[in-house]
Amino acid sequence: MAHCASLHLSLAPTTSDRAVSFSRAARTRLVRVRCVSSPSKVASSVIERSSSPSKTGKWQWKFDGNSVNVYYEEHSGKSSENVKNILMVPTISDVSTVEEFRTVAKDIVDREGSINFRATIVDWPGLGFSDRPSLNYNADVMENFLIQLINSPDSPVKSSEGDLIICGGGHAATIVVRAAGKGLVKPAVIAAMAPTWAGPLPIVFGRDSSMEARYDLLRGTLRAPAVGWMMYNMLVSNEKSIQSQYKSHVYADPNNVTPTIVQTRYELTKRKGARYVPAAFLTGLLDPVKTHEEFLQLFADLEGKVPVLVVSTAGAPKRSKAEMVALKGAKGVTKFVEVPGALLPQEEYPLAVSEELYRFLYEVYMADR
Repeated sequence: MAHCASLHLSLAPTTSDRAVSFSRAARTRLVRVRCVSSPSKVASSVIERSSSPSKTGKWQWKFDGNSVNVYYEEHSGKSSENVKNILMVPTISDVSTVEEFRTVAKDIVDREGSINFRATIVDWPGLGFSDRPSLNYNADVMENFLIQLINSPDSPVKSSEGDLIICGGGHAATIVVRAAGKGLVKPAVIAAMAPTWAGPLPIVFGRDSSMEARYDLLRGTLRAPAVGWMMYNMLVSNEKSIQSQYKSHVYADPNNVTPTIVQTRYELTKRKGARYVPAAFLTGLLDPVKTHEEFLQLFADLEGKVPVLVVSTAGAPKRSKAEMVALKGAKGVTKFVEVPGALLPQEEYPLAVSEELYRFLYEVYMADR
């Protein structure tokens, strides 16, 4: 999970005005926002039973001669007028799942106003309820999936060019930003929830040549037919390990880690092919960049092109928190806020996250009128 040392491996209010111009087709819009901390209410930690989605399905991702069934679910509100589409992509980890965004999605779509929303949450290939084939997963493979998902004519999230809001957590957020910077996807808005870029081992032990050799050995071992399962079960696929990770750094409040959460996440680790993506994530193959400077540049590349919300957390692990805080006031970041939580604020404190997301979307779309 950037758990395991982020293995995923002072809530003082601040205010600063910032005006940013965004070109969109033949028009320019001005959005004035503030960098603020989350509202004082520590809204609703961990709502375990969220409402069922309006629709679920499987979409086929074509890659390297494979057809991979990708799970998605759609959440819709009552209004069908002036509806904006939101794609939500979960944080990449060994227990990644659409479930982490369900309450955020439900809260957003249930709000009725002059602008309404429809949310589609999609599991990454190799994770959650999607197929888990033995591909050579890396950041480019995951980016390819995202590009196809957004641009394919048969995609469940297909929308008019430049009209899709994309919300991602952790590494997923950074992969979205990277793809947008290359012009491979053209979102209307990006929301990055606790964005990260370094896998659990690289963020702790670095990436020199000796460590990279060790990562290669570990990755190969985890992918091996027999010994791989044994090691995976020891490191990841056991309830004690999952509970420990959640309590130490995935959640900010250990009391929010319930037996239900541990059990449902444990079940995900027992699905066929479950170890392939974690083997890549743990050892840094899914890292979108390799340095802090490259991370900041990804956001800088979006300056003036697309509104970007960064949601940092008060209780993130030290190294991950430093990367999030570095985005405060950074080029390309339209608005920076802090909410309670650690590495999964959208799951632990979903209503605090949905409030900040809704507020930002309202600011962006109202400024465009």
